[in-house]
Amino acid sequence: MALRATIYKIELHIADMNRHHYATYPLTVARHPSETDERMMVRLMAFALNAHEDLQFTKGISDADEPDLWQKDLTGAIQCWLEVGQPDDKRLLKAAGKSDQVKVYCFSGPASRIWWEGMRTTWARSNKFEVYSFAQSQTQSLAKAVSRNMVVHVTIEDSTLTVIAGDETFTIGVEPWTLNH
Repeated sequence: MALRATIYKIELHIADMNRHHYATYPLTVARHPSETDERMMVRLMAFALNAHEDLQFTKGISDADEPDLWQKDLTGAIQCWLEVGQPDDKRLLKAAGKSDQVKVYCFSGPASRIWWEGMRTTWARSNKFEVYSFAQSQTQSLAKAVSRNMVVHVTIEDSTLTVIAGDETFTIGVEPWTLNH
């Protein structure tokens, strides 16, 4: 018998000082059996950084044709394709062909940096891509706050996310990796 996704109910409160976006999102997040708590929380942080009424979690790991999150317009056209981890170049090429913008959120420390060094020259000519990195030690700490029903408060200011989950407060830095250096 195949393992099923674990369902998480999350009430996400966002105060994004950078974009002046303040909202609460009642979310249902399915965690694939092969996904770690850390990766799921990075998906949640990617949602917080890009929060919009049309941003949605997708089948992600379960479906090779969908990203981890996407934002579509009213016609169904993909405006933003968001990936977590270290997607391969074929997947990113497909994403660039289907969407206006592609964002990748890395969290695997040195492995992410090696991935990026290999990808950077490939995508240097494109203006569709943005790549960000979370410090691995910070995302690993955040993963410890996971529970099936969570209330999470995220305040975003400059390149720092202050996350309150349960009785814990976490500071998560996000570093933009540029294509041209």
